Amino acid sequence: MMKLKHYVKPYLGYVFAIIALLFCQAVVDLNLPNLMSDIVNVGIQRGGITDTAPEAIRANALDMMLYFASPEDQAVMQSSYAPADAQAMSEKEWNKFIEEWPAAEQGGVVYLTAVDAAAKQQAGQAFGRSCYALSQMIQKMESPVEGEQTAPMDLLQSDSLAPMLAALPQDTLNEVITAAATAPDTMLEQMSAAFIKIFYTQLGADMGSMQTGYILRVGAKMLLMTLLLVMCAIGVGFCGCRLGTGAARDIRRDIFVRVTGFTNNEYDRFGTASLITRSTNDVMQIQGLLSMGLRTMFYAPIIGIGGIFMALSKSAGMAWIIALAAVIIFGVISVLFAVAVPRFKIMQKLVDRLNLVSRENLSGMMVIRAFSNQKFEEERFAKANRVLADNNLFVYRAMATMMPVMMLVMNGVSLLIVWVGGQRIAASTMQVGDMMAFIQYTMQIIMCFLLISMVFVMVPRAVVSANRIAEVLDTDSSVQDSDKPQHLPETVKGEIQFHDVTFRYEGADENVLEHVSFTAKPGETTAFIGSTGSGKSTLVNLIPRFYDVTEGSITLDGVDIRNLPQTELRSKIGYVPQKGVLFSGDIASNLRLGDEQATEATLRDAIETAQAAEFVDVLPEGLETSISQGGTNVSGGQRQRLSIARALVKDAPVFIFDDTFSALDFKTDAKLRAALKERTADATMLIVAQRVSTIMHAEQIVVLDEGRVAGMGTHEELLKNCKTYREIAESQLSKEELA
Repeated sequence: MMKLKHYVKPYLGYVFAIIALLFCQAVVDLNLPNLMSDIVNVGIQRGGITDTAPEAIRANALDMMLYFASPEDQAVMQSSYAPADAQAMSEKEWNKFIEEWPAAEQGGVVYLTAVDAAAKQQAGQAFGRSCYALSQMIQKMESPVEGEQTAPMDLLQSDSLAPMLAALPQDTLNEVITAAATAPDTMLEQMSAAFIKIFYTQLGADMGSMQTGYILRVGAKMLLMTLLLVMCAIGVGFCGCRLGTGAARDIRRDIFVRVTGFTNNEYDRFGTASLITRSTNDVMQIQGLLSMGLRTMFYAPIIGIGGIFMALSKSAGMAWIIALAAVIIFGVISVLFAVAVPRFKIMQKLVDRLNLVSRENLSGMMVIRAFSNQKFEEERFAKANRVLADNNLFVYRAMATMMPVMMLVMNGVSLLIVWVGGQRIAASTMQVGDMMAFIQYTMQIIMCFLLISMVFVMVPRAVVSANRIAEVLDTDSSVQDSDKPQHLPETVKGEIQFHDVTFRYEGADENVLEHVSFTAKPGETTAFIGSTGSGKSTLVNLIPRFYDVTEGSITLDGVDIRNLPQTELRSKIGYVPQKGVLFSGDIASNLRLGDEQATEATLRDAIETAQAAEFVDVLPEGLETSISQGGTNVSGGQRQRLSIARALVKDAPVFIFDDTFSALDFKTDAKLRAALKERTADATMLIVAQRVSTIMHAEQIVVLDEGRVAGMGTHEELLKNCKTYREIAESQLSKEELA
């Protein structure tokens, strides 16, 4: 995978943007449960009261609270409040104070003077301990009505409370004050809120409006954070897509460029079907990892670690539940991946096999039908398809079990949290909202493991694909340009010379050509003939450097072709392959492969020379007639003539015709050779042929037999001096034609 890391470098900006947006998204995700907890704890349970020390309170109520405070807390509370009256405040401040606390107009009210957070917190803690002590004392007191149990808050508003407090034993008072000093903060906050609500009600405050306002404020904050979450998710998706598609585009481009430079040796090594799979399916695996897997890789740790810290902040004593869930999930994932990952690694090879079978069936359909072999091919395809399907089913069934197990763990953990949290709520060591937030944080942690498991699904397959792609990109063509290239003169004659050339295919045990030497001169036709497998096509394929010679050398105008840049060498050669290949488009676009700037007059001249005008002119659209992929909508002879016309458009000093007249009738063959002789009068022409009649008028004929030169000369000379040529000629021509 690291071999392809340089494809990500141009898009590092998107990577950093993804990380930043994911961090923002995770922060929002982690804060939403907190806000939900605040709505439950503060908005619902506390009536929207966020204060731990009342902003305003009756003076006699404050005196009562001081009665249940320690000396230290009494000092803090007394210093934190001052009398509220018109003389102590400006007119504007007093009017606002009266509007908020209507009963203050009657006098006897004090207000909180602490303004900084630290002073408010200190006053709140002191007031909370006083509230807790008072609550404990109320619970110890008997109901004023015999036989009834009065609620603590009702008792607090009773007129009989003051005389009852005066009669309290000092030991009991010290006991509740001491107990308040060790009470948990959550309990102190709940007690403070309950008492503050009573004190605010006594001052005429609108408690319903206070509660509704708090819930709406927190709800609006949650809505804004949700919108931010959506924007971050959209941004991450956009950046991920740009990263994945951009890198995939660059990889596909480089694969294509590298493959177009391969020789047949490399094509044989990889196979066409495998190269197609590597440039499509394998690249898609990399794209999926970069666009989806990368964000998961970054997001899962952030949300997981953050979720653990946030959950522990709600209840550290319940951390063992998270640990238990993590152990169970990790065990399940480990088992599943031990079973599924090996199958992931062979998936791409099975896709290669299926593509190979499909491609062979489609390209060889006519042969398959001619031999009535459809049943065998169907079974061959079905077997490859079944093996791939069985492998995929095994993998996806294994992965499918993950979600039900995850849901079982998540629901089981939720029940466990509710059970344990319920006990803590009953013991007043935890609030309902905190328990709900703890559940959500635990679910986020579990989802973190689920996301990580998805990454583990994507990474092995992507790594296999990356290695397969890197294998192609790391493979150099066996034909390379020289480090110190030479160049041809501006005017190229086109003289081709073979100097004791020997050639052997890569990995072969025997030579295909041995010690071949000849000279092909400009203005002359050099023909090659021989039995099937004698090396004729191999010989002419050495000239444009489709392969490099094993021994010896080939020169063009005295320059070793291995020292010439391949582009420069091939620009001087008009090549017509043994199998005429046309590309999708129209006739004109196919002909202009020889010269993009060719005029219509040049195209007309080429098709007339190639004897293609007779069928092109009768087509309704002429040169604009569409050509299907591979040229399947024209006949074999028409395809050959268009291939010849394409080479003639190039107007090169060297022309190579690799058995390109085999599909032509004798009349068309003769007319074409005559036209070619006139058109290429100054060029070097090399022709591979099976028919003696096609080459008998050539200035030089090279006879090949098992890779060696069996004879060389004109038709008449070879009839006299070369037994191999004479046998070929006598098998094709009558005595009158030979004479």
